[in-house]
Amino acid sequence: MDGPDGQRGLAARIARSAAATGPATGARTTTGEIVAWLAERRRAHGTRIRRIPFAELDGWSFQEGTGNLVHRSGRFFTVEGLRVHDADRPGAPWEQPVMRQPEVGVLGLLAKEFDGVLHFLAQAKMEPGNRGMLQLSPTVQATRSNYQRVHGGSGVRFLEFFTEPGRARPLTDTLQSEHGDWFLHKSNRNVVVETADEVAEDPAAEPDFRWLTLGQIGELLRLDNVVNMDTRTVLACLPTTAEPRPSRHTDAEVSSWLGAARSRSRSRLTAEPVRLARVRGWLRDERAIRRTDDRHFRVVAVAVEADGREVGSWTQPLFEPCAPGVSAFLFRHFDGVPHLLAHARAEAGLPQTVEVGPTVCHTPDGHGHHPAYADVVRAADSARVRYAAVHSEEGGRFLYAESRCLFVSLDGVDDSALLTPPPDHLWITPGQLGALTRRGHQVTVQARTLLAVLNSGAARLT
Repeated sequence: MDGPDGQRGLAARIARSAAATGPATGARTTTGEIVAWLAERRRAHGTRIRRIPFAELDGWSFQEGTGNLVHRSGRFFTVEGLRVHDADRPGAPWEQPVMRQPEVGVLGLLAKEFDGVLHFLAQAKMEPGNRGMLQLSPTVQATRSNYQRVHGGSGVRFLEFFTEPGRARPLTDTLQSEHGDWFLHKSNRNVVVETADEVAEDPAAEPDFRWLTLGQIGELLRLDNVVNMDTRTVLACLPTTAEPRPSRHTDAEVSSWLGAARSRSRSRLTAEPVRLARVRGWLRDERAIRRTDDRHFRVVAVAVEADGREVGSWTQPLFEPCAPGVSAFLFRHFDGVPHLLAHARAEAGLPQTVEVGPTVCHTPDGHGHHPAYADVVRAADSARVRYAAVHSEEGGRFLYAESRCLFVSLDGVDDSALLTPPPDHLWITPGQLGALTRRGHQVTVQARTLLAVLNSGAARLT
């Protein structure tokens, strides 16, 4: 399946799955039944979360000398300090807490064909920071510490399909970054593998798992806070474009644009670790680490009780943003082909510093940065907004972190200043964005969410 014919065949199979939204089109169930199943699992798990003072964290403590927030095992993640110098932003360098999690986790979807239609095994999984707690997750969503059972709990279901060579056939497998504003050089393995085994076909035996088509996941992506971030990033890695389409820029030109942006950023954006206890502009009290102006985000602690997880209760730190974010692609057609206005986005915590992001990716960063085109997105009337939904970010590390995700059309707009982007923006096709994604560490997690919306048919750029 590695050659051109194999890739075209796989893309065609994925397209059939994206077109299947109910039993009449090849799905095993209806999307309404999936929504009801998620609601039932939410009631069955009975998750409870409460904020606690740092002193009540079990296994976590502020390290003597550095003040870094660490786990007694030395695993999972640490909360440290980061000093960032950005020549493109006015004022002195800023400092902030950051999560360091050097281990690579597994975000994996198991695929299987039923009656000629590819289905994906999704899990109803609770994460303490998700709005609504339980959302649709990949088959496996686990850090290395989790699946090595550092927490002393039960094993991860279906992990063997992603860790045992030859157990299943890989369809896509890449390393991808996560939020570079809050993580330092964090990567996860994003993988889809296909099996012919009889797996999770009895709902009574595996009540937290269901087989869904890509089209059904697309229907769920039109709802707020249903499909979690980890599912979205894995779906973005699927090869869905079988044939090249005319584009304003060649693939080589797109790669050159990104490479030039990375070269510039290496001298203009630098980051260095600092002790958490000495991060300037931040205060620590009994319940939070926060900025003196209460902007950007806070570090807080929670206690969680949850049925159906590897362990039934635990405590942990979470990052809590102070306001929701916006992730949006402007798009328009050139010679009949849809193009996205991509942004070479610099984030201090990204492994390569710069990756391809949406046109606008505005998070409450607290550093006075107003992104280009933010006003265009904000002022767009409903006729130009072709997709809008609110999606949660990583619920295992962030508390109620949400972004409003949009596609906004510029078709018919005759504004040369608007349509001729600055050097850090470029018009690329969705197929080019997908090709970059499958190379790994090229496309931000926010842009991958929006690409998953396109791959699943949740939005159409018409």
